[in-house]
Amino acid sequence: MARSLITRSRTSRLAPALAAASALAVGLTGCAGSAGGSSGGDGGGDGAYEAGADQAAIDEALADLEPVTITYQPSAASQESVQSPSGTVLAEAIEERSGGKITVDTVWGQAIAGYAEVHDALSDGRVDLAYTLPVYDPAQFPAVNALGDALGGLDPSPFLGEMVTNAVATDVAWQTPEIVEEYESLGIHPIAPTVASGGYYTVCADPGVEEADFDGRQVRIASKTQGELMTSIGASPVSMEYTETFEALQRGTVDCTLGQLVPSAEAGIFEVAPHVGYMTETSISRSPGALLAGSGFETLPLGYQQVIFDAYTDYFHGQMQTTVGGNAVAIGMAKEAGGEIEQFPEEFQQDIAEFSENKRAELAESGVAGGELQTRVEESAEKWAAKAEELGFADDGTTEDFDEWYDTETDFRPLGQAIYEEVILPHRPS
Repeated sequence: MARSLITRSRTSRLAPALAAASALAVGLTGCAGSAGGSSGGDGGGDGAYEAGADQAAIDEALADLEPVTITYQPSAASQESVQSPSGTVLAEAIEERSGGKITVDTVWGQAIAGYAEVHDALSDGRVDLAYTLPVYDPAQFPAVNALGDALGGLDPSPFLGEMVTNAVATDVAWQTPEIVEEYESLGIHPIAPTVASGGYYTVCADPGVEEADFDGRQVRIASKTQGELMTSIGASPVSMEYTETFEALQRGTVDCTLGQLVPSAEAGIFEVAPHVGYMTETSISRSPGALLAGSGFETLPLGYQQVIFDAYTDYFHGQMQTTVGGNAVAIGMAKEAGGEIEQFPEEFQQDIAEFSENKRAELAESGVAGGELQTRVEESAEKWAAKAEELGFADDGTTEDFDEWYDTETDFRPLGQAIYEEVILPHRPS
C-alpha cells in the first residue's frame, strides 16, 4: 500500500501527528508563494520563520513542532560514491538547519524506486525527496526535456561552464510555467525543477574524435535529441540507462557512450572505455534531472517546508562538488586507464553547433516550453556568467588537464546563494 514516509521517527509512524499536520494543509498547500509573505518567528504554531533568519530564530520557531523523518533518495549509488556530495550535503543542511527536528533517512542506489518509477514513488509517498531524471520520460515531461535541449550550445568547460549551465537550468525552469505544471499535476513539489547536472562527453573503447571516427559506431545515448545528433554524424544511437552501459561496452555491444563524466567514473566505465572526447566551442544538449519533494511535503508544518527550501544553497554546493569535482576525478581516472583526452576538431564542433541551432529552432516553433525559450536561456546564461565572474570563479586551464588545476576546496555556496535569492526565494512556501 502506498504510504508517506514522513514519520516521527525511523521506527514509527504516528497517525495523530500526520492528522494534525493535515489539518494545517489549507495554509500549506502551495510551494509557490511570496517570500515577503512569510510568517514571523512564532509562525502561529506552524513553525514559520523569515527567510534569512539566524539559527537561533529558526530554533525558536520550530521549538514546538514534533520531530519528523523524511526519506531522501539522491543520485549516488552509495555514500562512498564520487556522486555522494549531492546527497550528503543537502541531508546534513536540512538536519542542521532544523536543529535536529528533521531527520533525513538517505536511501542510496535508487533502492526504493529506480529512475523510471521515482516520480510515482514521490507522488504516492514512498519517497519524500529525490533527485530524478525526467529525461527518461519525455512524453510525461516534454517541457523539462525541451529545456534540456535548449541548454545545448552553452559553455562546455568542466568548471565554470557547469556552474553557469546549472544556474541557467534552475532559473529558466522556474520562469517556465509549463515545467512547473508537469510536476504539480502529479502532486510533486519542485525545488530545483531542472538540474542541468553534468555536460556530455564521448567516452569510447577506441580513440578517435574526428567526425569520420563516429561513422558506424554504436553509441549509447540518454535522450531522443542525442540520438538524433548521433544519427546526423553517421553513428548508430542505442538508448539505455547508464547503469547498463558498463556491460554493454565490456561486451562490445556499444562502442561509446555519450555521457556525463561523473556517472561514468562511478560505474567504472573508464576500465573498458578510457578515451574521452570534449568540446570547447559548443556543447551537447543536456539530459536534465530535478530535485523534487513528494506529496507528503504539503502535510509538513510550514517551518519544515521552509527549512527544505532554504537548504538549496547547500544543495547547489553539493551538486557542484559532485558534478565539477567528479569531472576532475573522472579525467584522472581516464588517464590512469590509458585513455586519451582529446578535443573535438573545430569543424566537427561546428557541425554539432549547427545541429543544436536547428533543434532550438524546432523547439521555438513547438512552444512546448513556452515562448522565447532560447532567448530566456541565452539571457540567463549571460546573467549567471557575469555573476560567477563577479564572485571570482574562472577557468584556469583546459579539460585535458582539469584534474591538475581543479581546487578540491572550492566553495560553490556564493553562487548557490545568489541563485537562491533571485530564483528560489520567490517560490519559498509561505
